[in-house]
Amino acid sequence: MYKLLGLFDDRLHLGAVNRNDAVAGCCALAMRRSALFGRGPVVHDLTAAFTIFGFLDENPADDLVRLREEVFSQIRSNHHYVERREVVDMVTEEALRQDHQDIITSYGVDWHRNLHQ
Repeated sequence: MYKLLGLFDDRLHLGAVNRNDAVAGCCALAMRRSALFGRGPVVHDLTAAFTIFGFLDENPADDLVRLREEVFSQIRSNHHYVERREVVDMVTEEALRQDHQDIITSYGVDWHRNLHQ
C-alpha cells in the first residue's frame, strides 16, 4: 500500500489537513474497498478514497474542506482508531463497490453522493 502512495505525492491537495492524517484515513478507506472485492489494495482503491474526500481536487467545495478538516484531524495516531473508523464508515458501501471512474464521475456531479446522509 505504501509503495502505491508514492504515485500520489504530487497530486494531493491537502489544504489544512496534515498529509499523514489524509493518508491514514484514505488508506483505511482503500483497504475497506479492496476487502469488498476480496483482494489486496490496488492504486484504484487509493484513487477512489482520495477522490471521495476531494484530495485530488485542486478546488474542493468549501463544505467538503470543512468536513475533512474536522474528521481527519489527528487520525494518523493509533489513539484515534475510532475516529479513523468513523471516516471509513462515512462512505457508503454502494459507493465503494463502484468502478473508480464512476466514483470520480459521481464526485464531480455531487461529492455528497458517496457519503451517508
